[in-house]
Amino acid sequence: MIQSSKQVQSLPAYLFSIFHKKKAALKAKGIDVIDMGIGAPDLPTPPFIIDRLTEEVRKPKNHKYSPYGGCQEFKEAVAEFYHRHYGVVLDPDSEVLTLIGSKEGIAHLISSVLDPGDGVLVPDPGYPVYQSAIHLAHGHTVRFPLDEANGYAPMFHQISSRDLERSKMILLNYPNNPTGGTVEINIFEEAVRFSKEHQLSLIHDAAYDLVTFGDYQAPSLLQVTGAKETSVEFGSLSKSFNMSGWRLGYVVGNKDLIQTLSIYKSNMDTSQFIPVQLAGATALRSDFSSVRANNRTYKQRLDMMMNALSGMNIHAEKPRGTFFIWAKVPEGCTSQGFSEKMIDEAGIIITPGTAFGQKGEGYFRISLSVPIERLHEASIRMKKVMKGGG
Repeated sequence: MIQSSKQVQSLPAYLFSIFHKKKAALKAKGIDVIDMGIGAPDLPTPPFIIDRLTEEVRKPKNHKYSPYGGCQEFKEAVAEFYHRHYGVVLDPDSEVLTLIGSKEGIAHLISSVLDPGDGVLVPDPGYPVYQSAIHLAHGHTVRFPLDEANGYAPMFHQISSRDLERSKMILLNYPNNPTGGTVEINIFEEAVRFSKEHQLSLIHDAAYDLVTFGDYQAPSLLQVTGAKETSVEFGSLSKSFNMSGWRLGYVVGNKDLIQTLSIYKSNMDTSQFIPVQLAGATALRSDFSSVRANNRTYKQRLDMMMNALSGMNIHAEKPRGTFFIWAKVPEGCTSQGFSEKMIDEAGIIITPGTAFGQKGEGYFRISLSVPIERLHEASIRMKKVMKGGG
């Protein structure tokens, strides 16, 4: 019998792959399943991006290997985006690296920086891939709590000296998955000071940076003076341009961390298909009208679902960013129990808060990457089950 490594054997199954299997089983039984679990955009990739892809894919020269660090046009487009949107100046050659999606980049950076036993400070609740990547790198996950009463901002003063001594880096994620929490620039200023004081590499996952509502604009960590001395920021085109399957992202910031990741990646992959990168450059150089249109759609869905939850006496703080709602389970329910009840009795997939860490107990997450008529149908089913008519 072929054996996998001990690290892989001890790795929990990826939560959303479990949901996918359960969804497939229910659909095989003829059950109409509404999946509000995974955050995969349902909106189409804008046509102007597809047009650039099809134009470039017809050119034989673009079918060769990409430069390991990514093609120059994409890296320059990332730098231009940061200057235009955040007022941050980046060197495309040393402070920008192309990724095959930010998920891959974060996991590879963790592996390229950690030695066995090194700790990484991660938010609880937080994106499950952080913990998985740390585990596969033979590192140690050190959790710090995010609390609703504090707006899900990091409480650095609560991190113990023992946890700091054994940690090599700290991960932040705003707008936050799963809580939808957002921060202002002062939180990043505090984070940069904290990372310098305790000699931590500061990693910011900004996958939802452009998914915002109302007048709120998510800040960049790199807007903080001196942030490049300790920090990198990861970005993705998946959420804002509906390019999740295209697998295109980037990391920007500290030259040494980017060089370390570049060395690791050059031994693991050969970057993304060149036409995908060129289409991504076109996206980042656009007027972002498609991004604003996406956000209006998500806002409409958000308003409808918030009203529906309120009508069920389910509490949720209205987020200013991401396309998630982080809601409290009804009294007397656990996160897992409520989620199982919804899928078994209503055919609805929601994500239990415990999927994101122990501090997620008592909550569940709804993804708004579902057409509004399906969200409406889901709310009717939820209400029926909660009234005992499921």
